[in-house]
Amino acid sequence: MAKTIMYSQLQPWSSAGAPPCMEPVSGVGVPPRLASYYKTPRPHPWRPTLGYENVEVTPLPAQPITNALVEPCPNPVGMSTEPLRFPNLVTGFERNPNHSARAALYTRFTPYEWVQNSLSHYNEADTTRNFAERLRSDAVRVIRETDERTTAAQRDAGRRIGERITDATFWRNEIASELERMLAETNLLQDTRRALEKAIQDCEAPLHIAQECLYHREGRQGIDLVHDQPEQALLKEVENLRNCQERLKALHQKVQEQLRVNRASQHELETDVKSKESAIGIDSMCHQLNNFSRGINYYGGIEKYDPTTTIPESWSEHSNRINQRSQAERAKSAQLRTDSDNLINACANDIWNAWNNSNSSLSRRATETLEAKNRLQMHLHKVQQEIFDVEKSIELLRKAIMDKSNPMKVAHTRLEARTHRRDVELCRDNAQNRLVKEVHELNESVDQLHRKLQEAESQHQQLLKTRANLESDLHVKVNSLFIDREKCLGMRRSFPVSATIKY
Repeated sequence: MAKTIMYSQLQPWSSAGAPPCMEPVSGVGVPPRLASYYKTPRPHPWRPTLGYENVEVTPLPAQPITNALVEPCPNPVGMSTEPLRFPNLVTGFERNPNHSARAALYTRFTPYEWVQNSLSHYNEADTTRNFAERLRSDAVRVIRETDERTTAAQRDAGRRIGERITDATFWRNEIASELERMLAETNLLQDTRRALEKAIQDCEAPLHIAQECLYHREGRQGIDLVHDQPEQALLKEVENLRNCQERLKALHQKVQEQLRVNRASQHELETDVKSKESAIGIDSMCHQLNNFSRGINYYGGIEKYDPTTTIPESWSEHSNRINQRSQAERAKSAQLRTDSDNLINACANDIWNAWNNSNSSLSRRATETLEAKNRLQMHLHKVQQEIFDVEKSIELLRKAIMDKSNPMKVAHTRLEARTHRRDVELCRDNAQNRLVKEVHELNESVDQLHRKLQEAESQHQQLLKTRANLESDLHVKVNSLFIDREKCLGMRRSFPVSATIKY
């Protein structure tokens, strides 16, 4: 039969022998294993003062198991536990060390242990019950808090969706209004484009007449083939007509480009209006949803952050950007329309003035033959003087460029010498910065002088060319009255100049 025995107040023993409370256990009825185990406890000084061990006790049928009264053991050093005194279970075997009743004594629990066991159960029951009560109260509180938080969150989400609908509706209305204004501006700009195309076509007729007049004047022979004022007026008229055509074409190209930009802005506005209408519809549906709506369901992972979506700042900035871009493009379009009207009127005035100037020049050509020689001589003198002045200016510029060589050498030499400073003395101080700045200033001065020299040389060449033309024009004395009065003026009187670029 398996029993649990208790070691009471065990402590290390000396070589004198075991204390009286732990006499060797032997005798009849005690198994040899148990007897040898408890016979010499000295090799086991680490055993605790209280402990339990399962032993097997097999009493002899001829002799009952008894417990002997054990003498109290001294307290071990550092222990506050009082020694246990076991009752005399069976009389007549008190001091018999060979009897097996001592083994039966260690199989019993003490009343203190029994009481402590009951108290531990009571305490455990109280603790568990108190914890359960707190858990129930906490659960009720958490349920109430989560219900309130859920209701508040759903109410706040609904309010924010309503605010979002208001914002989206505001921007939708703004974008829609801007879209209407953009459509109207695009239509007006298309009318302006057609007016420019008509103006470009209307420039062809006076240009053809001016070129025809120049062709007829090439029929003059000998001394009459001159580059006179009527020819200059005609050339200027041709240049003016071509310049007008180029400016009209350039503006027409800008109008074409502006129409493309307007269509792009219009597409952005239309796309944004459609997107906002769709978003307003979705948000309105979401704003009407509640806990009892049909079609609500779980969607796993839908609350995770999506980095591809926009934020309210970028959303409003996008709408504001396309709205401002559309307004800017409308302003540019309106400015283009104004510029087109002004350019068409300016071209009409320029062509009319050039036309009158050519006619007046052709009329005055017969009386200007002698005056032409004097004017040409006067202009030739002025050009010659200007050539002389320009040549002096060229020499001065070249000398100024040469004069910058020595200051440049000085600055470079100073910089090179300062590079030989040692260690920490090799510092970019104020002097170093000023030297570097001086080199840059000298380079800029030389570059500026070179540019001026190039301009002066170019102007000198132009003056030489003008002088050659004037010298050739000095040989002209008489103009062909038949070509100027009959052919040119006769053809130009029949041209309706005032109706050239009207729409």
